[in-house]
Amino acid sequence: MDTDVIAEVWDTINQRMEDRPEGSYVVSVLTHRKGMDKALEKVGEETTEFILAAKNGSSERTVEEAADLLFHIMLALRASGEDLGEVLEELSRRRH
Repeated sequence: MDTDVIAEVWDTINQRMEDRPEGSYVVSVLTHRKGMDKALEKVGEETTEFILAAKNGSSERTVEEAADLLFHIMLALRASGEDLGEVLEELSRRRH
């Protein structure tokens, strides 16, 4: 399992917000007129889609929606000014 991908995605999110490239999905969500609410709406939407995929027993869709949900949680963390590293540290503390 390549857990480095989480750090790479987080770095990409931060880089997109620094560079603000035209057409970036990350930038469009994080600079939306609704502010942080847009990122939170996406978390809610993706949560529902994940639940439905898991409930319906669709392995491929469940994996896809789980990836979408994790990505949008990361966007919401960025929107709220939180650091993903702190979340990962909390997970680490809980596993002991």
